[in-house]
Amino acid sequence: MSLPPNVTVIEDGSRTLYLVGTAHVSQRSVEDVEAVIGGVEPDVVCVELCAQRFEALTQDDRWKHLDIFRVIREGKILFLLASLAVSSYQRRIGKELGVQPGAELLAAAKLAEESGAELYLIDRDVQITLKRTWGNLRFFDKIQMLGAVFASLFEEQRIEASDIEKLKEEGQLEDMLTQFSSAFPRVKGPLIDERDGYMASWLREVPGERVVAVVGAAHVPGIVRELQRLGVGSSTRQEEPRTREPLEALPKGATWGTLVTWAIPVIVLAAFVWGISGEDARSPQEMLYAWILPNAIAAGLLTTIAGGKLSSIIAATIGSPITSLNPLLNTGMVVGLVDAWARKPTVEDATRIPDDVQSWQGFYTNRFTRVLVVATAAMFGSALGAWIGAFLVVRLAF
Repeated sequence: MSLPPNVTVIEDGSRTLYLVGTAHVSQRSVEDVEAVIGGVEPDVVCVELCAQRFEALTQDDRWKHLDIFRVIREGKILFLLASLAVSSYQRRIGKELGVQPGAELLAAAKLAEESGAELYLIDRDVQITLKRTWGNLRFFDKIQMLGAVFASLFEEQRIEASDIEKLKEEGQLEDMLTQFSSAFPRVKGPLIDERDGYMASWLREVPGERVVAVVGAAHVPGIVRELQRLGVGSSTRQEEPRTREPLEALPKGATWGTLVTWAIPVIVLAAFVWGISGEDARSPQEMLYAWILPNAIAAGLLTTIAGGKLSSIIAATIGSPITSLNPLLNTGMVVGLVDAWARKPTVEDATRIPDDVQSWQGFYTNRFTRVLVVATAAMFGSALGAWIGAFLVVRLAF
């Protein structure tokens, strides 16, 4: 049979692997998947999904079960915000092109069920990927990444179907990945390279003589390289396969990050003691003002700009000088819980999230997402105030 140009065929003894590179907002990709699965009649269909993403594609009411208080308590505010921003960008493009994001993956899963082929979800759990990616970023990398993600909400660039199809071409992919790696070198590893190896490991192990794998085109080069490294498609195994367990491990907090987190309260308290007891002693009130005012003003101001409730602004203003001295507490968490209690987002707000996050106005007016924005603003305001306050206290003391 004649295969679409974006299909890579790998012969491995009695097995044949058909690697279909797709774009997640492309009608052509849906048609390619249908043509390949219909023509090949595979024993096994593999898709670039984990259980959570598969559920997101197949269950429209999943947002009804989202608990804002649980999200805040578990410290998932930034993860959810970034995920929603990326989702909104994909949905906006998909709306322009008349295609549901991930439609080709959903089509592959449905065709597998209809044909009796065994379905394998071969991607790593999305929460692990997000946490490993986030854990690999430094503080300013995180700010840059969040800025780039949220900037997508303001983009008005018109996307044509032909532009999406060009991204699946090998030369275009190479340029895109090179630019991405250059802009976010600490993101590409956990977000793309690790998942390439993870999915290649699955493809080496799945049973069946005819296997169709549907993955994003950006993953195809890396998966092919990893399969070649393992000797898939050749008569000899070049290297022992890596296990997936290390790639599923959650990142441990960086030692330097922990030290920095504890450094501010230790330095501030030491400087305070020295400042009020040294030769050129300062009054306790003067030292307290140097710490409290920057914390209170920065956290309160950013919470106000984000549109926090009065109770949230008060919580940020009072709480920041206290929580900044205790690494086990987080101003964003405190303010988020207060704002959620005051704003009382409903199930209806949660169910409207997919539509509302397609514009900044909707993102901001939805009570659920507004709580996330307010909590994030309070967190960054508190961090800024803590650094300024620490500088002023140390300067007064010495």
